[in-house]
Amino acid sequence: MTRPTIISETSATGVCIRLAGDLRTQSLDRVEAGFAAQKPNGQDVIVDMSQVESLDTGGAWLVANLVQRMGSEGAQVQLEGLAPAHSSLIETVSHNISEVTGEELPPHGFVNWVARIGQKTFGAWQDTLSIIGFLGLTLHRLVRTLIMPWRLRRAALVSQMEQVGFKALPIVSLMGFLIGVVLAFQGATQLKQFGAEIFVVELISISILRELGILLTAIIVAGRSGSAFTASIGSMKVQEEIDAMRTLGLDPIEVLVIPRVLALLIMLPILGFVADMAGLIGGALMSWIDLGVSPGMFLTRLKENTGVAQLAVGMIKAPFFALVIGVIACWQAMQVKGSSESVGQRTTASVVQSIFMVIAIDALFSIFFSELGI
Repeated sequence: MTRPTIISETSATGVCIRLAGDLRTQSLDRVEAGFAAQKPNGQDVIVDMSQVESLDTGGAWLVANLVQRMGSEGAQVQLEGLAPAHSSLIETVSHNISEVTGEELPPHGFVNWVARIGQKTFGAWQDTLSIIGFLGLTLHRLVRTLIMPWRLRRAALVSQMEQVGFKALPIVSLMGFLIGVVLAFQGATQLKQFGAEIFVVELISISILRELGILLTAIIVAGRSGSAFTASIGSMKVQEEIDAMRTLGLDPIEVLVIPRVLALLIMLPILGFVADMAGLIGGALMSWIDLGVSPGMFLTRLKENTGVAQLAVGMIKAPFFALVIGVIACWQAMQVKGSSESVGQRTTASVVQSIFMVIAIDALFSIFFSELGI
């Protein structure tokens, strides 16, 4: 293998770069610094490759990158003495060089670290104000739609209810059933030590009806429907369809956001109720198999010791969860800028923020009901 070389000759009109030898991947480390050091020094750059004996993809990338870099600096680059096979390889590699440049790493140091924290804190404060404003706008449009129901887009509402609710029934039912099974199995394992197996009924019913049924349903809906809201509206933002709506005199909040939020407000309590019932069925089945608590006994203790108030405590949270999931998902979609990468980032942020807020609201409700003695 002939050692690769690069020689640069500067003239009054520009630069002539002469390449020679085998430009192959295993020997490119000898000429990489030479390629990186090349500067246009004028308008004309000639790359003479008549002495190049062989060329592979690595060498072609090095040449194509040199041509692209000098072209971006304003030079007119011309390749000379190319063999036909080398020419086609360089052309193929040139068409596949990514135009996306990597992000520059932030500067290090304590002062820069403090500056980044300040910027992120200020950005978080601005986002908080923005989402509160979006919540107010959504509530305003929601109240106006309730006062003037003819403004509601019924077809969009029904379509969203199908997507949010009916298509989620299988996964929500299965999740509820499995939670009931797990609670019964784990509860039975502990209660058997004290001879109190029969109290597994209260453990299952109160846990599912008060907390787990609606909480886990909301988390599933946030991951499934919230991400879908952000992705669909965000894609419309990238394709400038939302700007087109405004140009046509349509309100994006009324057309896109209200049907989705209303669908969540209607369907989340229904899904939560289905999860509760599936959880009780799973718990009853596991109690019967593992502890010998018959379905009749399970129902009797359920009626005697678990009031409707436990179900109401869980269901009261559903509209709040639905509003938070819908508003966060649609707000994140409206923040999409430029590219599909932004859509992906906003979709991820939507799911994370929605789940965090659902858990935070559930904690606040727990404290609230505890203070009320419910």
